[in-house]
Amino acid sequence: MIGPMTPPRPTLIADAAITLIAERGLRGLTHRAVDEEAGLPSGSTSNLARTRAALLELALTRIVERETEDHPVLIVEPSAAASPTPASARDLLVRVGADLLHQALTTGRRLTLARLELALEATRRPELRAVYDRLGGRFADIAAALLARSGSADPTADARRLIRWCDGVLFNATAGSGHWHVPSPEELRDEAASYLSALLDRE
Repeated sequence: MIGPMTPPRPTLIADAAITLIAERGLRGLTHRAVDEEAGLPSGSTSNLARTRAALLELALTRIVERETEDHPVLIVEPSAAASPTPASARDLLVRVGADLLHQALTTGRRLTLARLELALEATRRPELRAVYDRLGGRFADIAAALLARSGSADPTADARRLIRWCDGVLFNATAGSGHWHVPSPEELRDEAASYLSALLDRE
């Protein structure tokens, strides 16, 4: 039964969809299964997201929301998401980047698995690809803003490079050959600092 402290129905449905995607893959995602997982009456999910495409978009949007809610730097305007000096901006990138990665591999692992599933599905669904790219562009904009203030000569290109590294870490430690080892926060900070040095200190 839904009580006064229960999240809004769209949030319940989106979170249930994420759980199903992470645990069963996209084959296990049906409107009926989401109703059951969320503990809602039959037809609730269909009333909110009538098509499978709408349900996938709902889940993906909620993943981004949950991934950013604990990191204020990711929800401010890109122009404000920076420290005033190159050194402090670089430190912020290292700290926030490493913290985000570690969270995604530990407490947020379910979100990461669901996002990877949706990324693969987006290669076959142009409408989902558009949503995925639009939401991902938010991270790229903030990374570029921070890189510009860190001294990058080409922040847009460096943001793409940094995101490729982050995606590689996430895949490797969840579904790739390194799935058995989750890097510690210290490892991730050291690696992020080294990677940023390679990006920003090259001649």
